[in-house]
This record gives sequence, C-alpha cells and structure tokens, in this order.
Amino acid sequence: MEVVNVVMDATFSGAPGKDPAGRAHPGTLGTLAAVERRVLWLSTAIIDHANRVRPNPTGLKVGGHQASSASMTSIMTALWFHTLTAEDRVSVKPHASPVLHAINYLLGELDESYLTTLRAFGGLQSYPSRSKDPDRVDYSTGSVGIGATAPLWGALARRYVEGRFGGAGTGRQYSLLGDAELDEGAIWEAVQDPVVSSLGEVTWIVDLNRQSLDRVVPGIAAGRLQGMFTAAGWQVLTLKYGHLLRELFARPGGEALRTRIDAMGNPEYQRLLRCTADQLRERLPGTGSTAGPIAGLIAQLDDTTLLAALRNLGGHDLGALLEAYDTIDDTRPTVIFAYTVKGHGLPTEGHPQNHSSLLTADQMGPLAERLGADLDRPWDLFPQGSAEASLCAAAAERLRRPEREPRQPPALPADLGRPAPAGTGHTQQALGRALLDLTRRAPEAAGRIVTVSPDVSSTTNLGGWLNKVGVWSATEGTDWFADDAETILHWREKPTGQHVELGIAETNLVGLLGELGATWSRWGQPLLPIGVVYDPFVNRALEPWSFGMYAGGQSILVGTPSGVTLAPEGGAHQSITTPSLGTEQPGCVSYEPAFAIDTEWCLLAALGNLGQPKGSSAYLRLSTRPVDQSLAAVPADPAARERRRRQVVAGAYRLRRHDKPVVTIAAMGALVPEALAAAERLQALGHGADVVCVTSPDLLFRALQARRGLAEEPDWILDRAFPADRATPLVTVLDGHPHTLAFLATVHQVPVTTLGVTRFGQCGALDDVYRYHGIDGDSVIAAALDLID
Repeated sequence: MEVVNVVMDATFSGAPGKDPAGRAHPGTLGTLAAVERRVLWLSTAIIDHANRVRPNPTGLKVGGHQASSASMTSIMTALWFHTLTAEDRVSVKPHASPVLHAINYLLGELDESYLTTLRAFGGLQSYPSRSKDPDRVDYSTGSVGIGATAPLWGALARRYVEGRFGGAGTGRQYSLLGDAELDEGAIWEAVQDPVVSSLGEVTWIVDLNRQSLDRVVPGIAAGRLQGMFTAAGWQVLTLKYGHLLRELFARPGGEALRTRIDAMGNPEYQRLLRCTADQLRERLPGTGSTAGPIAGLIAQLDDTTLLAALRNLGGHDLGALLEAYDTIDDTRPTVIFAYTVKGHGLPTEGHPQNHSSLLTADQMGPLAERLGADLDRPWDLFPQGSAEASLCAAAAERLRRPEREPRQPPALPADLGRPAPAGTGHTQQALGRALLDLTRRAPEAAGRIVTVSPDVSSTTNLGGWLNKVGVWSATEGTDWFADDAETILHWREKPTGQHVELGIAETNLVGLLGELGATWSRWGQPLLPIGVVYDPFVNRALEPWSFGMYAGGQSILVGTPSGVTLAPEGGAHQSITTPSLGTEQPGCVSYEPAFAIDTEWCLLAALGNLGQPKGSSAYLRLSTRPVDQSLAAVPADPAARERRRRQVVAGAYRLRRHDKPVVTIAAMGALVPEALAAAERLQALGHGADVVCVTSPDLLFRALQARRGLAEEPDWILDRAFPADRATPLVTVLDGHPHTLAFLATVHQVPVTTLGVTRFGQCGALDDVYRYHGIDGDSVIAAALDLID
C-alpha cells in the first residue's frame, strides 16, 4: 500500500509551478490557500443565499450541503488551480456542486447573476448537471454511485473515439466521491470489470470524511477498502495526515500520539473536533501508558496550534494533495483516499448532524471575516493584479477548451430494401441481420455503430455482427480458435473492433452506453451505440441508463428475449413491466415489434435519432418466439410498403381490416399471432374484428397527448390506426402488464378489456403459460364476446 504524506512548505505567493527538485515554488501554496478560502466562502454563501436571503413565499425547504462542500474545497482547489488540463474531465460528488460553481465563477465560466439562483427554477441545479447547469459540468451526478463510475466509461468512450476517428485527445478522467458512496454496489461492479484495469487515465479521489447523512460512520474500514482497490489492480494513495501532525509525530511523544489517533474510532475523533482546547488537553491523551507522553507533547502547544493540529488531515493539506496528484501512475487506475473533516473550516465542522445543517446569520458574519470576504459584498472577486487573480486567470487559460462543432451523424436509410422474410423467424434474429445489412447498404453509418453486451452477445444473435466487425480492445489480441473449424463465433480483439464485451453487470453496460452516446457533445464525434441485455434484467439497469439520458447520452437498449414467452425459463426470467418503460422514460422512444421487417424499420428509425442535439434514445423489446412472417402481410407495392413503414415507426398499423367490425383487437409483439387467430375465429362466429398491431405504445400515448394539447408531437397515426369511423369496443393484449395499452380506449372513449401479465411466471409450454396468464387465443375471444354483448 502506498501512503503519501507530504510536509507542506512554508507560505508562498505566485503562480503554480515547480523548482528543479519538483517542489512547488515559494508562494504557490499561500496563494492557493487564499483561493481555497474564497472557494469555501463562495460555496457556503451560495447555499446561504438560497436558504436565508432569497425570498421563499412557500416556506418549502430549499436545502444544500455546506458541510459536504467544505470537506471538498481543498481537494477541488488543488485540482482545478494547479493540476487539471483542458483535456481532463471531472465528475464532482453531488453535494459539492456549490464548490464547482464557485470555482467556475472564479475562472470566469459563470456569471455572478447565477450565484443567487441555487435550486431556483432555471438556475444552478441541486447537483451537477451537464444538460441543465449554465456553467461547464463534465458529468451529471446526483444518484449515488452512478456519477462516480461515469468517468470509467467516459475514459473508454474517449479511447474508442480517438482510436477510430481521432479528435478526442488524451486527458485524465477524475471522480470526486464521498466515502459513503463506496457502499453502492455499482461502484464495485465497475471497479472489478476486466476492461477497467487498463484505464490508466482514471483517478478517483475519495473524500474520506467518515460521515454519512445520518451519523458518524462507526468503522469506515479504510484498510479493507484500500485492499479491495489494490486487488482490482488499482494504484492506491492515502493522504491521512498533514504537515503539522507529521511534524508533531517526529517529536518526543509523537509516536504515541500517532498510535492514539490511528487506533481511535471515528465517533471519538469527531467528538474531539467539537472540543475546546482545554477539553482537548483532557481528552486527547486517553488512558494507559501513552497518556503521559501525549499530554507532555501537547502541553508544549498553544491553543491555536493544538486545535489546528487535530484538523490537519491530508485531504486539507494543499502540499500533500499536489504531491499526490503528481504521483499518479498513468499505467493503471488510481484511487486517492483523502482524509477530511466534514464541514472543515465551518462552525459545524465534525458535528454528526451537519450533513444538511445551515449556518445562521450570526455565524456567517464571523466566517466572512475569517475567510477574507465581505458579508455585504459576498460575490467580490480578487482584486485585479493580485496573486490570487493571476492564479485564477492562469488556471482559466490552461483549462480553456476549443469549441467543437458536432459532426452530423451519417445518413441512414429508412428501409434496407430487403424483401419481407418468408417462413418463420423472430425479432431477435432480425436485429443481427439488420446490423449486417447496414455494413453493406450504409457502411459509413455502420462504421459509427458500436455494440455493447454483458456476456450475452452470442445468445442475442450478435454473432454474425461480431464476426464481421470484431471486438474492441486497446491492443491487438490473438484469436486462438481462428483455425478451429467447429468455432462459429470468432473473437477477434483489435483496436478497430466495434463491439465492447463487458462482464455480467447491467449497470456497467448502460453506464458505458450513456458515455458512448455522449461523444457527439464531448468531442463532436457521434456514435450509434446499441446495448443488448436480457429483458428480465432491464429494470436492474434502468436507473443508470435513465441518468445517462439525463446527461445527454443517446443510445439504444435492446431487451431480448422477453416476457412470459420465455415459457421454459420460469418466473424469474419472465419480464412483466418492461413494455411500459419507454412511455415512462423521458428522452426515450420504446418499440416492441412483432415481425422481422418491423424490427428493421424500428431499429433504423431509432439509429436515426442518435448523436445530435435534439436526438433521443430508444428501447427495443424483442422476442425469440418463432412467428410466421407472412402474417405481416407487407405490401409489395413500393408506395404501399413505405406507407406501412411510416406507420410502423410511428407506433401502430392496422394489420387486419374487416368490412363491418364490431370489435377491435390491439396486440403487441409476440401476442400478435394470438390476436390474428382470435379474429379469424370471431369471424367464424359471425363477429367482424379489426386487428391493430402496436409497435410503440410510447409514441401512441404521445400522439394522444398532443391531440389534447398537452404535447408537441404529430398525432396523425391515431387517425390511421384508430379511425373514428371504425371505433368499436377494444381488447388489448400483450406479453406484459395490461396497463401498457389501457389508454388506447380513450382515443375514442370505447369500452375496453385489457389482457396481459400481472403475476409471476411459470415454467411450461407456451400454450400452457399463455393460458395461465389469460393471454391465449381463447381469452382474447372471450374478452371480445363480452364486449360485443
């Protein structure tokens, strides 16, 4: 384990730099410390203004995290004003967003008018947001664990773009995260993924303040955490003590003091932070044989030095931080455990309930005076010509990024022109075939596609695509089975590969999708990312995928195979809620096609929405149920075929049209054959039935909202799929929860029966399972007859 504890040199002033021995020039740390104090003041004042100064007629708590921001000011000041380059990217822990805005303000990246708008409508967001904040934010954070891992996938996305297209440059990817964030399983799923161990540009800095939202963490087990990172191949640096404590440790009695602090539990240490100097002299020595030497040592210190020494942790020592940043090994990922005090420098420092506490008006005045600020002029910048202003200006110039015009994604055909498939087939097969067809019909667009899978490539019909484009790897790999005649899937690893294989962790898959889908806005190079995952596990991945979309990432998530149609797999592998996810997810269009040709058209439409400012993500729910493809009845006439395609990608089309319908059956995905068979049997009973094939309940719902004046979407598809002159009672059926299509009855306010899956699944033959859930042909006919009567 590498431990870095650096003695800070004497005071300095001047611009950042080093002498030939590698030490900071005299003057740098003094100036840097003054900037740090201003960052602490600004971040505290931003929160104070939002809660105490700005009018709040509703009385609703605004909130903010002054203590969580204070523990990060040293770490972030040293990083931005000394270490970062223009090509670096930083993910900032959610509760430190005011620190980021304070720094951006000092760098000239944020107008003063925004400092009074934290958590106000149209103002600074609660947590860093790439898409909503007015200043530069590299990564959206807020959902614990997701923002921390994003730079891992950002590093991989940058490498992919740089290797294939250029223009992404180099640069480190930093994550600034709180120690409590390490409780999240998503952290460790990402850390242990095999692809991560080679990402030497990744650096995590852990704000080890030993507090969570509710309490002082009784045993943070830093050693265990460090060992876990070491085992994953990371460089581990630990900043525990600052220069003052280290100097005391070198004195007589110092070793006893160090042993006492090392062995001290977190709650006891935090309690000492709340003590006066007299109380500290009484409590710090403790009991036993070391008490005397410790008492003798601290007796030599004045009160100010004693109080400062207890707070002198490595995460607040600028010299130690700069040295640690310069010690990063770029050949492997690095994690820096920086010991800090929550609320450092504030009256609330170390208090176990300081997480959301706010300073009072009486506390803000003395704080401003101590930090060199003016309570009446809280947003003052450093005077022109001062060392601090020069340091800020130099940092701003160093961090200035060139403007990049986003490249327009390559044109995609709306239709690959393939004749409608004959015989039986399923929508999952159609995915792989469409990707291969694109390499021939639209090679430029196909060259922008990158697929991602958590170890399910072969079982989701991507084998042919992989054989064609290869697997992405930073270095060329050897395909040891290339000469094996019985090997069908060839695993050719190369820097030009277009498929990324991850371990079995869905959160990693969608985390990478989000970053691959954001390259158009980061480096002006659009990618067309497609992630394939078993549909039963989509819910596990939904939160980080949603967060990726919130941050501007545009991608396609394919859930396949799906539903209780996976009859022999049993209830644990049968998805119920996924059909409605697209309807409920902003920034996403969902499709569940029934036929191979519909899958091709939906995929092309989804790809055409990626990699652009007003683009969107897509979710495709596919199936492995073999379906007679002739049931699609695709028109042979080119104009009629195009009309069908437009309706497919708009959300629905009328698949069966009776002269005198008395009931309409709206079906989706794998259940369309049951709907068609039911319509035939109803006709034999003397009841005409129309059948509507729904491809996107999401788009139909948007059209309905638009018709009611609640959205700005085209609504023409409603007139095509559900014309008013053919409005009849409605039966909806799908392999998923019935509420997904229930809204269709409101198009013309008709009676409706909604069939679907509301219970955990069962193993069995397909007919048995459909019958068990009431989505078989008999159930559709019974529902229709009830409505007709």
